[in-house]
Amino acid sequence: MAAVPQVGGRLVGCDGLLLTVVGLDCPIGTVCAIGHERLVAEVIGFRDERALLMGLGTGDGLVPGAAVLPLAGARRAQAGRMLVGRVIGGDGHAIDGAGQPAATDYVALDPQPGNPLKKQGVRTAFATGIRVIDALLTLGRGQRVGIFAGSGVGKTVLLGQLLGAADAEVVIVALIGERSREIADFVALRLDSAARARTIVVAVPASDPPLLRVRGAMRAHALAEYFSARGRNVLLILDSLTRVAHAQREIGQALGEGLGARGYPPSALALLPRLVERAGNDVSSGGSVTAIYTVLADGDDMNDPVVDAARGVLDGHIMLSRAVAQQGIYPAIDIGASLSRVMNDIVDDDHRAAADTFRRLHRLAEDNRDLVLMGAYAPGSDAELDRALALRPAMEAFRAQRDREAYGLASTVELLRAVIA
Repeated sequence: MAAVPQVGGRLVGCDGLLLTVVGLDCPIGTVCAIGHERLVAEVIGFRDERALLMGLGTGDGLVPGAAVLPLAGARRAQAGRMLVGRVIGGDGHAIDGAGQPAATDYVALDPQPGNPLKKQGVRTAFATGIRVIDALLTLGRGQRVGIFAGSGVGKTVLLGQLLGAADAEVVIVALIGERSREIADFVALRLDSAARARTIVVAVPASDPPLLRVRGAMRAHALAEYFSARGRNVLLILDSLTRVAHAQREIGQALGEGLGARGYPPSALALLPRLVERAGNDVSSGGSVTAIYTVLADGDDMNDPVVDAARGVLDGHIMLSRAVAQQGIYPAIDIGASLSRVMNDIVDDDHRAAADTFRRLHRLAEDNRDLVLMGAYAPGSDAELDRALALRPAMEAFRAQRDREAYGLASTVELLRAVIA
């Protein structure tokens, strides 16, 4: 990135995450280099005719009066086939030890919202290879869906299954705000050679500055849009949307933004639809971005502001349940609480009827589970409940799927019909 030929500013304040600069006449979003150490920072606001910046790295070595120079091209993301199979950081630099890939194309990191009429509706099923999702929560190509989960209920394993089995030409995985060990384990254990051959990983650990975590999420979306614009069917996995909101909350707090529900400034929740709306089907190219976002429910709290905001902007939600996990059923999906809002538009009548029957029988068996365990139910009293109890072992076996298993959509639907026959 080269310095823009214009007069820069001078550093006059460093207060925690916030840097104050005088004499800098640049718009919000401008990326600058500061001092001899060339710390990279971004303009995030203004106060009393002074620019407020936040660093994309540590502020070690900064001194009062350091020169601040704008950089050209820093709001663009490097893109191209050369990134497939690579692991990059939030700033676009390779972190997999294989050298920096040569740039072929660049795309806007955070483009202006596009014309909604350029997005096509969801019309085609998207096969995930996960039986319970394809049968009962069928996703569509170009859909935006959330996986809502607390800790320790199999979220990472489920993402690994999607990574290997989903019907996509290119997969973009954004690991935002994770511990470094978890990122290393995900790359080593979940990315086999076949999966890696079509996957780009954008990894931004929790130790990176909040601005870099937000930029990592934007970079992943920019790459997904790049391949979609070239007619590719892309799967975008972002883990997690919650930590992106947390990063934006830190930025808002540093700016002194007023706090709303549970300490979230408006900008933190406003960021979510800006990201989510970038997925979908491209009318011009025929490509698509099918997006799966994880949303963390601390303490299994499904009333968290981020959870509520995400549910409102997504086209479906897959709820992972601790109670289901405790039964030894993985993926631990709570069928009754989960929903794909496009399923009825993309499956045929027979599939829809079979899924409705499975859901009804499953709910009936679950609602009467305690009654049966206590011996308070006499078989023969209710024919529908008798049927649900008789089919329960087969339904539970259908819901469970081992880590490396994958199933085609057609065979999954046939098995669904067989289970409830």
